Amino acid sequence: MALSFNHKPGLVVYLTAGDPSVEVTRAIAIEAIDAGADVIELGVPFSDPLADGPVIQRASERAVARGTRMADVLRIASEIRAARPKAGLVIFTYLNPILRYGLSRFVDDAAGAGADGVLVTDMIVEEADEYLSEMNRAGLSPIFLAAPTSPDDRIEAIATHSKGFVYAISRVGITGKQQSMTADAAALVARIRRWSGLPVAVGFGISNAEHVAQVGEFADAAVIGSAIVELVERSTPEAAPEAVARFIKGLRLPQAALTR
Repeated sequence: MALSFNHKPGLVVYLTAGDPSVEVTRAIAIEAIDAGADVIELGVPFSDPLADGPVIQRASERAVARGTRMADVLRIASEIRAARPKAGLVIFTYLNPILRYGLSRFVDDAAGAGADGVLVTDMIVEEADEYLSEMNRAGLSPIFLAAPTSPDDRIEAIATHSKGFVYAISRVGITGKQQSMTADAAALVARIRRWSGLPVAVGFGISNAEHVAQVGEFADAAVIGSAIVELVERSTPEAAPEAVARFIKGLRLPQAALTR
C-alpha cells in the first residue's frame, strides 16, 4: 500500500526494534497504530548511530546486546503488516546494516515483509543511484532526510527522488527532545514544497501535543522518536505497549486544551 496520512497532522512513530524485545516491539507498534499512529518507523539497531541522541543510542545498544539483527526487524515488519494491513510501515536504518545484509536481498525482503518504504539516515541522495534503482525495482518508497542547512540543489534532488513523504529535520544536530519548534523547520518545509507535492513530515525533538499542533500549522505530519523510546525505556516490558498508546492519544489533544 502507499504511504498516506489520515490525520492532520499525521503521526509517524519511531521504535527501536528489539528494545526491550522483538515481541514487545511488535506489541507496541500494534498498540501505537490503534492509538492513532499513521506510520510506524521500525529502527534497525546499529552499534554506531551517529545521528541519534543518547536515548536512541541506549536503545540501540540494548537491542544489539540482545542479538537483534536485520532479519528480526523484517520479521517484526511482516507481523505488523499481517496484523494491521492498512498501516504505514517504514524501515529506518543506517547504510551499514543494509550493506552487511546485501542491498538486493534487503529490498526484496523488506518488500516481502510488507514495508512501504525505507529511510536510510546516512544515504546521500547524490550517491544513491544503485539504491534508488533497487528500491524502484522492488516497489519501495525511498524517503530522504532534508536539513535546514541543505542547499537548494540538494533539496531539489531529495524532493525529486523521494516517494511516500519527505522527512524534514527540524533542526541541525542529533535526535532528542526540545522545548519548541524552530522557525527553521517551517522555512525548510516551504523550501521542500517548491519542488515536491509529497507530504512533508517534520522530526527531531517533537515530544508533546503542543509540538504536534505547531507542526500541523505548516507540515503534514510529525515524527515522534526519542520521546517514545524514552517512555519505553522507563516502562516495564509488560506496561510499555499501553503506556505508548496512552502517550500517542495525548498527542491529539483538542486545540482548546493547548491554550489553557
